[in-house]
Amino acid sequence: MKARDDHDFNRRDFLITGTAVTAATLLPPKARAQDAVKVPASDPSLMAKVSFKVNGEARELELDRRTTLLDALREHLELTGSKKGCDQGQCGACTVMVGGRRIASCLTLAVMHEGSEITTIEGLGTPEDLHPMQAAFIKHDGFQCGYCTSGQICSAVSVLGEIKAGIPSHATSDLTKPPELTQGEIRERMSGNLCRCGAYSNIMDAIQEVAGGVK
Repeated sequence: MKARDDHDFNRRDFLITGTAVTAATLLPPKARAQDAVKVPASDPSLMAKVSFKVNGEARELELDRRTTLLDALREHLELTGSKKGCDQGQCGACTVMVGGRRIASCLTLAVMHEGSEITTIEGLGTPEDLHPMQAAFIKHDGFQCGYCTSGQICSAVSVLGEIKAGIPSHATSDLTKPPELTQGEIRERMSGNLCRCGAYSNIMDAIQEVAGGVK
């Protein structure tokens, strides 16, 4: 029998390992609810407290007012599932949901979200009970390197919510009627999330499976 060598660590093994790493990010963070995390600052006038609910858990931070929501989540709450890609709102890797609507968390300041309910990839499911969109991405190989995946999944969940709520997009042909669940609608709404590996067709398959029927 051929001995196992480095070439036997194939893409499937890599994805399984990557999934395990991703699952680790879903574990409860060290910082607990109500624990204020203080950040040293040379100018106290730049500091502000902000309270919001992240993944169903009340959190309070004392931050430099210039801290983005992405940095607050990643650096202060240790929720590193949301990725910093372009840091200019163009790639979508940092997408999270605020009040059920998706936003690029690198383009908004944490202090602007006092009282908001924020959902990150860690809040969608657990390793033992994945969100249907997370499970569909794994089933359809909707990721390769995985860097954009958390933003893609958060965006995909919101996209289906937007269509269900009747919110039109640039691809909606008749604004007097609720938007139809079509590939064109999904592609248009997901266009703000870039995948450097080019896994778009698999991502579409995953979204369509969760949607349960696309015209």
